[in-house]
Amino acid sequence: MREATYFEQVVAQCCGLDEHKETVVATVSGTGIKSETRTISTFTRSLTELREWILSLGVPPVAM
Repeated sequence: MREATYFEQVVAQCCGLDEHKETVVATVSGTGIKSETRTISTFTRSLTELREWILSLGVPPVAM
């Protein structure tokens, strides 16, 4: 069994993206926001909705 890896927090809020062929899994987390994960399709409309969701939370850093 692998040990969990922990990273030092260097930003207050962030969105992590895990990209796949037909979906993107996005998780937002950080100070002052509720951690949440969403899975969306890779169609343009869904990606636009993802962008709006991230911006509405005020989470500027996004990591892939």
